[in-house]
Amino acid sequence: MPWAWLLGLGLCFHCAAATPEYELKAVFLFRFAEFVEWPPQAFADAQAPLTICVLGDDPFGGYLDDTVRGEKVNERPLAVRRLRDVDSVSACHIVFISSSEHEQMRRDLAALKGRSILTVSDNDGFDRAGGMIGLALADNKIRLQVNPDAAKAADLKLSSKLLVTATIVGGEN
Repeated sequence: MPWAWLLGLGLCFHCAAATPEYELKAVFLFRFAEFVEWPPQAFADAQAPLTICVLGDDPFGGYLDDTVRGEKVNERPLAVRRLRDVDSVSACHIVFISSSEHEQMRRDLAALKGRSILTVSDNDGFDRAGGMIGLALADNKIRLQVNPDAAKAADLKLSSKLLVTATIVGGEN
């Protein structure tokens, strides 16, 4: 990204600069939007943005904003919001549950259950707790752990292109 060098200068207005791991995870969040189909009622109207929300402490710095700036998915602009608690989740289409939410991850997922929101996290046990896409770091690579049953229960359709790159897992719920 052409703006990545600004983060190193401390010009990120959202928080500290992202690590290279979270710069890559920001790109994953953007790309997930291209491989998921939301039901029409998930959007307020035809012009509503596709919104990526970060729940808890933001590990991305300004990089997530920079990654989606000016981008569109299915003719919808992308937006980023940061949330302090799960009760603030509204008009979100993708929610990244930060590691700061690890202790209340199950409560967060229960609050989001049944809503057409793609849940993503790098917390251990996320998929087993009913999360949809886990980002696991193994051998210095990010591995996807996808729970298609959780996505289907939220009325989300995952592209086979996403599933073919992932380890398919199931949740306890």
